[in-house]
Amino acid sequence: MTIEVNDSNFEEVVLKSDKPVLVDFWAEWCGPCRMVGPIVDELATDYDGKIVVTKVDVDSSPATSAKFGIRNIPTILFFKGGEVVDKQVGAVPKSSLAEKIDALL
Repeated sequence: MTIEVNDSNFEEVVLKSDKPVLVDFWAEWCGPCRMVGPIVDELATDYDGKIVVTKVDVDSSPATSAKFGIRNIPTILFFKGGEVVDKQVGAVPKSSLAEKIDALL
């Protein structure tokens, strides 16, 4: 299941997680984001229990987006131990994201 994260709960859900976390920075009006969204949802199911999969709406969470320098969307950040360990900017196939997740496990 994908978890909606925002400025107020980002630290608790993402930075303090004991599992690796995928964070999808997106917006409703972004075409490529709508292409990546279903892939992120599939990954949440595929890796259930192994990683935490979250989404951040950049329009409603500007502080978090600014903190991590999100300039283009979709941007997917991969966190482990509260630190960014990998990044993917733009729409990519599911296999590309799965490879990055596998590297975290």
